[in-house]
Amino acid sequence: MTESKSKQKKEFKIRGMSCSSCALKIEKNLQKREGVIAASVSPVTEKAFVDFDAAQVTDRDIKEIITETGFEVVEEKADASLEEEENEEQRELAQMKRKLLISALLAGTIMVLMVIHMLIIPVPGYLAITVLLGFPVIFGTGLHVHKASFKALRNKSPNMDVLVSLGSLPPYLVGLAGFFFPIQTFIEMAVSIMTLHLVGKYLEVKAKGRASQAIKKLLQMGAKTARIIMGEEEIEVPVKELQKGDVMVIRPGEKIPTDGVVIEGKSLVDESMATGESMPVNKATGDELIGATINKNGLLKVEVTKVGKETFLAQVIKMVEECQGSKVPIQEFADRITSYFVPAIMVLTLLVFISFNLFSSFHLSILEWGAGFLPWVNPNFTPLTLAFIASTAVLVIACPCALGLGTPTALMVGSGIGAEKGILIRNGETIQTIKEVKCIAFDKTGTITVGKPVVTDLIAREGVQKTEMLSYAASLEKASEHPLAHAILEEASKRKLSLDEVKEFYAITGRGAKGVIKEKIILVGNRELLVENQIIYEDMEEQLISLEEEGKTVILVAVENKLLGLIAVTDPLKPEAIEAIKELESMQIKTVMITGDNRRTAAVIGKKVGMSHVVSEVLPAGKVEEIRRLQEEYGLVAMVGDGINDAPALKQANVGIAIGTGTDIAIEAADLTLVSGELSALISAIKLSKATFRKIKENYFWAWFYNAIAIPIAMLGLLHPMIGAAAMSLSSLNVVYNSLRLKKVDIEPRFLRVNK
Repeated sequence: MTESKSKQKKEFKIRGMSCSSCALKIEKNLQKREGVIAASVSPVTEKAFVDFDAAQVTDRDIKEIITETGFEVVEEKADASLEEEENEEQRELAQMKRKLLISALLAGTIMVLMVIHMLIIPVPGYLAITVLLGFPVIFGTGLHVHKASFKALRNKSPNMDVLVSLGSLPPYLVGLAGFFFPIQTFIEMAVSIMTLHLVGKYLEVKAKGRASQAIKKLLQMGAKTARIIMGEEEIEVPVKELQKGDVMVIRPGEKIPTDGVVIEGKSLVDESMATGESMPVNKATGDELIGATINKNGLLKVEVTKVGKETFLAQVIKMVEECQGSKVPIQEFADRITSYFVPAIMVLTLLVFISFNLFSSFHLSILEWGAGFLPWVNPNFTPLTLAFIASTAVLVIACPCALGLGTPTALMVGSGIGAEKGILIRNGETIQTIKEVKCIAFDKTGTITVGKPVVTDLIAREGVQKTEMLSYAASLEKASEHPLAHAILEEASKRKLSLDEVKEFYAITGRGAKGVIKEKIILVGNRELLVENQIIYEDMEEQLISLEEEGKTVILVAVENKLLGLIAVTDPLKPEAIEAIKELESMQIKTVMITGDNRRTAAVIGKKVGMSHVVSEVLPAGKVEEIRRLQEEYGLVAMVGDGINDAPALKQANVGIAIGTGTDIAIEAADLTLVSGELSALISAIKLSKATFRKIKENYFWAWFYNAIAIPIAMLGLLHPMIGAAAMSLSSLNVVYNSLRLKKVDIEPRFLRVNK
């Protein structure tokens, strides 16, 4: 027990990562440390998510490992406002923009002078001017690149910065030698490479900002202030100062400041930010409210139940961030390749340089051929100059960034779209797994059905009053949390029956409940409960079967080992259930209903909905066995449930899907949560999974294709380094913008489109 308490998961904001190689190095160093269970670092979100045993390793140890790897851990204030976080991001982007504008102005001036010098008239002191104009670019706006490059080499983890440094610093220094020797200078090339790198990085950061808009939207949804009752008056306080138990006053049109329960008033509440459903929901005394939803038309008094990180909105943001920071199994292969990518490029660069000098005639023949249709190829340079140009082109064309951005950007966009639609994905692995699911198992109550059963029939034995039977049942069931118990209590309330005190209440899993009322032993449950207690019910079997064949659940009530009668309860199907199951079956996904309900009732409901298979009379522990059996038969299996008794089965399934209207335990055990509770969201989740994974594969294809084509061309000397630097930046941008195209994908179920 102590050991589990010491296990923690925390996130750390990191500054200084330039590509996936940086993230991989931090991950490896963290995972080497004893006590670190798992570590995932995302170069896109610039965060590390670390699972660790607090008994063996501390926050400070983790920060030291990150710092020693050559990166900075940003200390995030616990009370930092959303505006402050947003402003910090804007400041960083503005700083990048300033550096870019300075570089672009100086590089542009150099390029104009170069054209005048080479094509119109020689510019006096041209070399000195380019050296002076280039210095602020190479050692000013580009200084952070060289610093990061030095740190990466010191830590034996060469990254993108190393390639850019090697592509810009040596050409500039060689240019200085032009003051003393009659050699070809490359200052224009050095300045262009650095400037193009800064352009690419700036555009990439802007694009990544667009990819993470979903989180920003969620953050901005919360109210800033709340009006609470203090004594006889209302006062306005910042939301972060709210405490549990405070009573908020919420007028029509206002945002609900935090999670709470209605203690007075009625209203319609727009919960679309949480559920993705546009229709407002009726709320009255006793109903729960979600922070950041909008009160539409009535005055409400609401007691605060959750604040800070406990709130629904905070949990949604946490889940989305964790998903964005997690890894998809397909990424492991790309990560392995990326870890060897930069060292391999550096070796290739050296080999190209040597080859151009040793086999100059061979390379010259290729360059002479290329000069016929490529205006930037000049075979008249010396072998040393040609070697320098070709090796620089190899350095700057290679782009591990595109490989590293392939998965995290798609995950970021996909999980953001999901959050907006009320689909909360806990980790990246779920994205890859759910699209391959062959069978989905459903709990019945609250999943296929509405989850709010109502009493339809009261059948008492001859000589027994219906109200007497209902009173006994309701008195016993008031101690139960089962949905059917609520139906009985509601019926008793409608009939204004007074309830008696219950002693020795005992819930019998999968069968019913037992207790003592007025010194009499009361049993309320199914056939099995009566059989166990040797109570005769066969004389009412015909009526019982008739009710079950109508799809109703029948509850038997016995007092002092004598059956009083039957209470029939039905739980209406969710409006979309039939259409949703039909569409899942059309997607070649088998559907199975697993329920504790009796065989006849389950069969009727299963047939009505269109399930492939129905498993009934299953105890909670049996659901796990049923999931295992389905996994043996079909392979990958998902489970959809909403109750505490579904949690073990959700864990056993390859993908556990919780109905968001269900219990916190079920949601915690699940890989994916459907906040609205509608089965249409399940179809949207599968479509989103397929679309996101398709984007990941597209991103990897284009990253590999680009490198596979561009690097050999550069090795042959047919690619100018400046074109290579531009192409390098464009390849990363292509990956990010390809991921952003996910926003245009239609994930709405087919039956909803048809109904519109």
